[in-house]
Amino acid sequence: MSISRESELTGMQKASEAVAYTLRKMTGYARPGMTTKELDDYGAEILSGFGARSAPFLTYGFPGHTCISVGGEFCHGIPSASRVLQEGDLINIDVSAELNGYWADNGGSFVLGRDINRHQKLVDASKAVLKKALENIRGGIRISEIGHLMETEAKKRGYKVIKNLGGHGIGRSLHEEPVDLLNYKDKFDRRRFRKNSVVALETFIATTSTYADTLADGWTMTGNRGGFMAQHEHTIVITDGKPLILTEKNGILNE
Repeated sequence: MSISRESELTGMQKASEAVAYTLRKMTGYARPGMTTKELDDYGAEILSGFGARSAPFLTYGFPGHTCISVGGEFCHGIPSASRVLQEGDLINIDVSAELNGYWADNGGSFVLGRDINRHQKLVDASKAVLKKALENIRGGIRISEIGHLMETEAKKRGYKVIKNLGGHGIGRSLHEEPVDLLNYKDKFDRRRFRKNSVVALETFIATTSTYADTLADGWTMTGNRGGFMAQHEHTIVITDGKPLILTEKNGILNE
């Protein structure tokens, strides 16, 4: 969507506050021995307290309130009563929701407890890529140039990007134009970011894979060449300068 009235900005701020707070609380609540369903139920309670509703459930009938991916699962992991979190797990939580007709999205990867499996470097790289993109994104710049920047920053750190996943416009629904905000330069993409538009900008930084495949459950995605992936995501408003980061309170870049 494009912000044209103060009421629209207020609506997006409230929806973004709900998902940002939920993501931050879920990240802090996660602990070894907990199931991903327990973690999802906790997030559902927080969203409900805001009066917000799960976006993936509303839009796609997703079997959970939030997406929780663990280990080699890249994204869209289904919360499960049989999936128990372990010390050192690489975890990704993606929280998106609707509140009073406005939709917001955010996500973050983190290492649970001690970094015994050596995932922290990947997590830090994903954060750095998103931070660099946020420092450079503005109205008028080509979408493909931000994608090129993200891939370049990932390669500097020894990582790859997933080429069939990308950020997206958001606001009055979960996925809006512009879609396919990719983490690499598509030379055929001539689009530019527009001032006052709202987008969910996200990283997909991987160790060995360049594409994500959907598992038999119809939701969970893993890498075509295995390995691990980290993702970090903010909902933002594009401006002529520094973007307005609506989900900044999730703290994903401050840890």
